[in-house]
Amino acid sequence: MIPLLRSNGFMQMLTASGPIPQLRLQSLVYPIADYGLVGDSYEKYATGYGILTKAAMVWFRDHYLRNPDDANDWRASPIRADSLAGVAPAIVVTAECDVLHDDGERYAKALRRAGVPVEYREFPGMIQAFFGMVPPVDDAMNAQRMVWAAFKRAFA
Repeated sequence: MIPLLRSNGFMQMLTASGPIPQLRLQSLVYPIADYGLVGDSYEKYATGYGILTKAAMVWFRDHYLRNPDDANDWRASPIRADSLAGVAPAIVVTAECDVLHDDGERYAKALRRAGVPVEYREFPGMIQAFFGMVPPVDDAMNAQRMVWAAFKRAFA
């Protein structure tokens, strides 16, 4: 997201082609909302809980951002925006046993505080990437159905 948003050419292309369309839904499945990598889940689920580790998130951050200060930029860490008022409604799905759990939960709370309609669901006992573990994991299908229903409502 941040490389595109920082590209003046990309922004000029968007504005030159007319008004930017309003988004109808944010579909956020175990999102990262703060590249500061803060929250108890980064320590509690640092290793041993599936494919995503705290060390991997540090690696991703260090390869995604130009420098550590970019973590403070709302375009990389949307929870750091001055205001979230007026952004699209959201469905936020988190896995309990995931380093990103607290990011999703905090972002859902921040959206609600800003008056944004939010549907939030934590899936107990689940790990990062469970969403794609259909058919063997029942909650993967449950999460996919939940997101599908949110899209259906958003585009009805």
